[in-house]
Amino acid sequence: MRGENATDLLEARTDQEPAYFIRPSFAARVVNRLYGWITRVGLGLPNSYVLQVAGRKTGKIRSVPVNVLSYNNGKIFLVATRGSTQWSRNVLANRNITLKRGRLRTEFRVRVVLAAEKPKILKAYVTRFHWLVRRFFAVPAGAPSASFAPIADRYPVFELIRL
Repeated sequence: MRGENATDLLEARTDQEPAYFIRPSFAARVVNRLYGWITRVGLGLPNSYVLQVAGRKTGKIRSVPVNVLSYNNGKIFLVATRGSTQWSRNVLANRNITLKRGRLRTEFRVRVVLAAEKPKILKAYVTRFHWLVRRFFAVPAGAPSASFAPIADRYPVFELIRL
């Protein structure tokens, strides 16, 4: 089945339309930088962290603020709400990441979530972070999980496994 591992996800786009991606506006980039700084010093929202991952081409550490979903008996997930973002492609290339918040630094290994698992996780994510992410999803937070299945391939989802 296509999309079950990182290689499939990367190769799946070579013979199709470009990967789904919602480009942030200039204002969104400024807000993300400011919020990244706030989170980096430990003042962000409880589920907000700065994701640090090595760049897939340069190896240089890249940082971006993210919201982490705790779901299904404490499992931790990351969702790329804008689609195939630079950070999600870096995570696919380098499965080790760090989440940082204030002085706390936690290292994780990531697992690419299978397409069949995504609808329930996306529903939980949209429900939990509705006020932040509703503009990125065509499906409302109150919709059943099955409603997320047709759009699930647009959003990379990763399970975080603590090292």
